[in-house]
Amino acid sequence: MAKTPRKLRVGVVFGGRSGEHEVSLAGAASVMAAMDRSRFEIVPIGIAKDGRWLMGGDPLRALAQEAARQALTEGGADASTKHELLERATAQDTGSALARMETTEGLPPGLRERLDVVLVLLHGPQGEDGTIQGLLQLAGVPYTGAGVLASAVGMDKVAMKDLFRAHDLPIVEYATVRRHDWEREPGPIARALATEIGFPCFVKPANLGSSVGISKVKAPDDLPAAIDLAARHDRRIIVERGIQGREVEVAVLGNDEPLVSVPGEVSFPGEWYDYDTKYGAGQTTLKIPAPLPPDVTEEVRALALRAFQATDCAGMARVDFFIEGERRVLVNEINTIPGFTSTSAYPRLWEASGIPYPELIARLVALALERR
Repeated sequence: MAKTPRKLRVGVVFGGRSGEHEVSLAGAASVMAAMDRSRFEIVPIGIAKDGRWLMGGDPLRALAQEAARQALTEGGADASTKHELLERATAQDTGSALARMETTEGLPPGLRERLDVVLVLLHGPQGEDGTIQGLLQLAGVPYTGAGVLASAVGMDKVAMKDLFRAHDLPIVEYATVRRHDWEREPGPIARALATEIGFPCFVKPANLGSSVGISKVKAPDDLPAAIDLAARHDRRIIVERGIQGREVEVAVLGNDEPLVSVPGEVSFPGEWYDYDTKYGAGQTTLKIPAPLPPDVTEEVRALALRAFQATDCAGMARVDFFIEGERRVLVNEINTIPGFTSTSAYPRLWEASGIPYPELIARLVALALERR
């Protein structure tokens, strides 16, 4: 009698210490509910906001309850959206595995021997920036998505823009401000930005995601407060010219021979793509395929591939674009761990391109093992 093939043991890492903790929980719940249990044995691995690693029992529900209590205590403009994300995270049965284990030492002891591959579903600093990728690489554990370099570059908006410019990719005009310089000479820097970038402009911390610390600045008088806000989150700030145009997203999947999805167009009612707009239910509309002329469609798909290769990305990425005027295409950014609920842009773009959600997850696991 032929032996039944052993299931792959897949660690799913979620949570994390960044401001995108709740987004990660919602994505992980969706992924684990969709994974083929006949092919994969799922090992949920949570990372709390204080850095604790949780395994066994139901770490997803435990972290969601912690985050809900914290959001209730802290309040804030995005508290209701965070609660909505946490409700999505706990609405699905994702199962549990192993005895309860908690550690503050990083990778839990013995984890390397228990797993075949890790599916990384963290967002933002200390998750999407190459840190956990380096930890897993040192431990010899295959993991999904980009490696250390591409993850770090994709997280750092200044490094990303510098690299895109070096590869002759069309990008929005930008300038970099260092917190130390701003504290010493705010006046000359503000005048230089008004001349070089103009208004409206966007002021962003270099190393944060989900629109945290970002401001849209319409007039010179509002620039200092926006830079001060961004400087509370990072020692480097990027200032970009405000674009009046359409926003288009493209998904990339693969290692050495990546595939590129059809593009989708994002539309939303607000002035810009802030946290509540991104993650609140019914706030955004994604039209797939994007209603673009055929030559513009091919241009954004080709530029998405060039951006993926320029950063030495692997596994997956979502590349975001602006279409200014009728057909001027500008690369906005690359996201190496895009949102991953079944209704997020990345899975929907692949669904429209012929790869359903459960198969997309399986392909990411296969690509992680192939890269090793």
